[in-house]
Amino acid sequence: MSYKQMTGNIISATKVEPVGTSEVGAASGVWNLDDQYDYKRGANWPEAGVPGPDTLIENNFSTFLYTGNDGTQTINNGIDLAGKGGLVWLKPRDLGLSNRLMDSARGPTNYLVSDTTDEQQGGAPLSFGSSGFSLTGGGASWNQNTNKYVSWTFKKAPKFFDIVTYEGNGSAGRTLSHSLGLVPGMIMIKNLDATENWMVYHRKMNGGTNPEQYVINLNLTSAQQDDDQFHDTAPTSTVFTLGSNAEVNADGENYVAYLFAHETGADSMIQCGSYTGNGNNTGPVINLGWEPQWLLIRNTDRADDWVLIDSMRGIPTSGDGPAVLRPESAAVEYAPGSTFSQASRVDLTGVGFDVKSGNSRVNGSNQNMIYMAIRRPNMATITDATEVFKTISETDTLIDDNVVDFSLTPDFHIVRRTSSTMNIISTFRLTGGKYNFLSTTAAEAAADESFNKAQTTIEYTATAASASGTYVHSAWKRAKGYFDVVAYTGTGSALNASHGLGVAPEMMWIKNRDVTDAWAVYYGDNTDYLVLNTDAATVDDATYWNDTSPTSSVFTVNTNHSVNADDENYIAMLFATLAGISKIGTISHTNGTPTDVNCGFTSGARFVIAKRYNTTGTWHLYDTVTGIVDGNELVTSIEDGSSGTVDRIDPLASGFQLAAGMASGSYLFYAVA
Repeated sequence: MSYKQMTGNIISATKVEPVGTSEVGAASGVWNLDDQYDYKRGANWPEAGVPGPDTLIENNFSTFLYTGNDGTQTINNGIDLAGKGGLVWLKPRDLGLSNRLMDSARGPTNYLVSDTTDEQQGGAPLSFGSSGFSLTGGGASWNQNTNKYVSWTFKKAPKFFDIVTYEGNGSAGRTLSHSLGLVPGMIMIKNLDATENWMVYHRKMNGGTNPEQYVINLNLTSAQQDDDQFHDTAPTSTVFTLGSNAEVNADGENYVAYLFAHETGADSMIQCGSYTGNGNNTGPVINLGWEPQWLLIRNTDRADDWVLIDSMRGIPTSGDGPAVLRPESAAVEYAPGSTFSQASRVDLTGVGFDVKSGNSRVNGSNQNMIYMAIRRPNMATITDATEVFKTISETDTLIDDNVVDFSLTPDFHIVRRTSSTMNIISTFRLTGGKYNFLSTTAAEAAADESFNKAQTTIEYTATAASASGTYVHSAWKRAKGYFDVVAYTGTGSALNASHGLGVAPEMMWIKNRDVTDAWAVYYGDNTDYLVLNTDAATVDDATYWNDTSPTSSVFTVNTNHSVNADDENYIAMLFATLAGISKIGTISHTNGTPTDVNCGFTSGARFVIAKRYNTTGTWHLYDTVTGIVDGNELVTSIEDGSSGTVDRIDPLASGFQLAAGMASGSYLFYAVA
């Protein structure tokens, strides 16, 4: 079989032999041959009619956190920098050192600094690969032992990002081609040979009126200026235009231009927009149509700071504010809770972001605020449950700085002690790693639990549990159709809260973060609710869900204090059935006879929660790490954190089996393959 025949058969159920440049339409089921070998997070090969990898944000952008080690370190973020090209923007988070930018057009060892006018420098210890980049040495700016770093990687891709390098000619009105396929929303240009300012075009400069006549500087806090750096000519979907100034087009000097797309619609990956500030802590509500994972915000009407935030480092919906870095400054990261962060507060929603500070930095009264927003990674369909869920068992004393590595990027984490009773601890990336107890009504508490030191780890000091013993950690990653986390603020009246699950959730857990209150559980009946921290039966009460079923875009909460008190903060976990990955349902069981629970799996369930809901019944939690076996297995009761060995479920290839000894009744279940 030839190479082309082989790849044709891999990609499509019917062999389609690529011809010419192999650029065959998507409807044929064949991608560009390079794209066929792109690593696609989600691990699913394409089917006929499925868009190519360049249309999915998972393959085009990554925020990746790492801890320095003073040696060689490979950052596997799934972005093909070697084959497709792109930009790595890197910043030490706890050191006052510059933002550094390396790209494939100039070579990864050459870097620029966004917070100075410095010309291009060499010596960056980087190399680009097919699924990320590697650091080949230490140094405080790159990889110093124990220090925290963030990297933002942009792949060259249509409708997302492009890089253009050129030699200036000093001729005003010069046009340069680009490959975005859309009109750029934002352009950043730097002279590589001289100490000139960064020049930035944004489609909403000057409030969107003749924006091509204005520029702002990436490396300064000064307001926008009326300047002909772009020859007062708007860019098009194929070219952008330059003036003759030394910052963008001096004769014989070399330049790089970074072009960021702007696109609206359900399948868009990036938007460059603006809003007019109102100066209030209840600021503008920005609807993008999707939840962002990365935001760059700037007040163009006055001298002020740039604000760069991302959900990996933390954008908690609370008064703490986000973790903030500044492109124009080498300053260390402003942590949630700091004065700077509180004054820069924005809250993420399922369809955009809400401005929650009256500070001029993000919400100057009657002032123009520009932003660039990048969609969170929820466009790919997951086909491998190990990429979105993992359980790990360890023996520990829960001393300071205990680290658990899940080998996936966790968004929600629970830890339970199985050697003796302990309240089950839950932590969330969106809340900055603060914790709640699944087993109690206690309000959210601050601790050293941290999602944001390295990409795949949780680092924590579990002050709520100090005894040594066996601990079992489970982690969920947000993914389309599988699992989502929503942080929202209550209104005290019926509220439709946006989410990004992409399907209607079949089970929801909701907790009031601010006060002592019970966990509310939706399980598919919009008239009833359950309580996660008790064994109580289902109760009919319209004050929870307003007798309204959730949809693929919103869920409804009514006036009950557990789900929607005025101006109080909540966290909601949304679960759904995803074929071959997870299953939620209800089933009847009769004591004395085993009941098969068919989840559509092929190798059984790794994680199961089961609760009898028509009458009192414990929330039972099982996993294959502690054992799902014929006979007795370890079972943990969620409502009190106790564990014991008893025969409650048995293995089944298609899911699991309720053991004959289980009490008769109607059961709610949740299983992960």
